[in-house]
Amino acid sequence: MTGPTSLPAARPRKILTQIAPVAWEHPADRAALQTLRSVPGFDEVVRKIYGFFGERGIRLLFQADAVRVGPTQFPRLNQLYADVLTSMDWSPQPELFVSQTPFANAGAFGMDRPFIVINSGTLKLLDDDELRNVLGHELGHVMSGHALYHTILVLILNVSLGALPFLAGMAILPIQLALLEWFRKSELSSDRAGLLACQDPTASLRVNLKFAGGGDMSQMDLDAFLAQAKEYEEAGGALDRVFKILGVLGRSHPFNTVRAAELQRWIAEGQYERILAGDYPKRGPEAEQRPIDRDIDEARDHYMKEAKAVVNDVVDTAKRAAQAFAEALKKK
Repeated sequence: MTGPTSLPAARPRKILTQIAPVAWEHPADRAALQTLRSVPGFDEVVRKIYGFFGERGIRLLFQADAVRVGPTQFPRLNQLYADVLTSMDWSPQPELFVSQTPFANAGAFGMDRPFIVINSGTLKLLDDDELRNVLGHELGHVMSGHALYHTILVLILNVSLGALPFLAGMAILPIQLALLEWFRKSELSSDRAGLLACQDPTASLRVNLKFAGGGDMSQMDLDAFLAQAKEYEEAGGALDRVFKILGVLGRSHPFNTVRAAELQRWIAEGQYERILAGDYPKRGPEAEQRPIDRDIDEARDHYMKEAKAVVNDVVDTAKRAAQAFAEALKKK
């Protein structure tokens, strides 16, 4: 099936020379990261986990049952990865591994030397352009410095606290929830990096469709999926919005419909085309010294739109309840 006709067409990939991560980072991601770092005890948890496992321990933990990609190991994937590194103008090359897992996913892990692990199920699900998108997404995490905190999150979620005795007595739940909130926002950033790496908007959005419903495109339609995403975003009253908040609290990733809608909006706003035209910040002091208050202002606008919708729904619901109560009193 064909993709949405309103999206920019795919074209020969450009090299985004010295592009800085701030070019694609979602303001809510950067603000959530600042909030995460301010959570009491967070720095101590990071230090203790890092000190317990160390760089070598982390690498062994994630790589022990995986295959390192290279010219003779998954050569097709190795070439796609080279394409992505070229497009994003990034070196040194983070090591890439394939893990035998039927569930389609990938991740960036590590501390001082981040690496990427892609599940074998992802290779079976996606075509070449879609794989470039996923590889670019994970490289975006590496370039933005997300790998360390993602590793901490995965360990907290998947390793028994009994196996991490040094965390005994610490209030882990607030840190876990803050990590999850930040990582969901970081996914929105890296979705943009994936698009910039593969430079095919339809393929990038198709990744969300396939992750949501599987890989048989003869049975799915991207336009219908994007309409579904819009319907989800616009759905309902206060109760619907409460359910939306509760539905993601324990998730590390946003819903695929939400990710597709966010990426489509970024494309529609012209940011993607401006970057391809060469209008983007370069790596260096200017990008690194971007003032946090600018991120917070942009994030506030993002969160205010969400909060305003919730408040409006609550107010409308309260007004309707008061009106119904008044009418009931009149009938007595």
